[in-house]
Amino acid sequence: MDRQELFARIQYPLPQHAISRLIGQLAECRITAVKNLLIRRFIEIYGVDMSQARQPDAGAYACFNDFFTRELKPDARPIGESLVSPADGVLSRYGRIEHGTLIQAKGQTYSLSALLGGDISRAAPFRQGSFATVYLAPKDYHRVHMPMTGTLREMTYVPGRLFSVNSATANYVPGLFARNERLVCIFDTERGPLAMVLVGAMIVAAIETTWAGQVTPLSGRVQTTRFDEPIVIEKGQEMGRFKLGSTVVMCLGRETAFGDFDPEGSPISMGQSMGALPGTV
Repeated sequence: MDRQELFARIQYPLPQHAISRLIGQLAECRITAVKNLLIRRFIEIYGVDMSQARQPDAGAYACFNDFFTRELKPDARPIGESLVSPADGVLSRYGRIEHGTLIQAKGQTYSLSALLGGDISRAAPFRQGSFATVYLAPKDYHRVHMPMTGTLREMTYVPGRLFSVNSATANYVPGLFARNERLVCIFDTERGPLAMVLVGAMIVAAIETTWAGQVTPLSGRVQTTRFDEPIVIEKGQEMGRFKLGSTVVMCLGRETAFGDFDPEGSPISMGQSMGALPGTV
C-alpha cells in the first residue's frame, strides 16, 4: 500500500464532520493573537501571494475565515472570452459525460445522477454533456464565479461525507465527489443548462452563496430550494465561496461543450478562458 492509498484509507473511520466543524470554530476566532498566528503561519506554509488581495495586510482581517475568503484586487483576474474558469486551482479532469458518468481519476468514475443529488430528472439535461473539475488548493483564491451568465433555477443541498478532495483521495475513494457533502446549483443560460456543484471536504467548515448566505452545514437530508423570482448572475460575478478549500464540478448540457484548453492537471485561474463554445466566435 503506497502513501496515497494509506492517506485515503485512514479517512474512513475519522469523525469527519466533527473535525471540520471544530476547525470551522477555530477559523472564526477573533482573538487577535490567535487569528494573526493562524493567518501568518498559513501564508508561510502555503506561500500565499497577498499582493493580489484587495487587503494585503494579513493582520487587518478579523478572523482566519475572512482572510481565507479574501477579495482580490479588481484587476487581479481578467475575464476571458467565451466560457471561463469559475475558480483558481488545478483543472484535474474534464471531458464528455458518457453513459451518465464522469471521470474522477484514472480508473475511477462516478454517477452524474448521484452527483446532482440522486434526481434522475435533474441529471437528464446533462447526459451526453460535458464536465470540468477544478480543485482549489489551500493557497488559492476561494471565491467561485460564474463561467457564463445564468439565471438560477434551483439549489439543492446534498448531505454526505467529508473526505479530503486532493489527488490522493480522488485516486482511491470511489465516487468521491458524489459521496461528499455538496451544494448543487442549476442555472439556465443562453447555451443551455449549467450545473455548478460546490463540493465540501475535510475541514471545509461551510459553503456560502451570494443569494442565500451560508448554506452548509444543514441536516442529514437532501433539501431543494426553487426560485420563482429570477436571480441572474453575470459571467465573472461571484456566486459562492468556500470557508476552507475544496472542489467545483461544472456540468454543461448536451447542446454545448468545452473547447480545447490546457491539459488535465494544469493550474487554472478564475476568469481564464476554457475554450470557445461551439457556435461562438
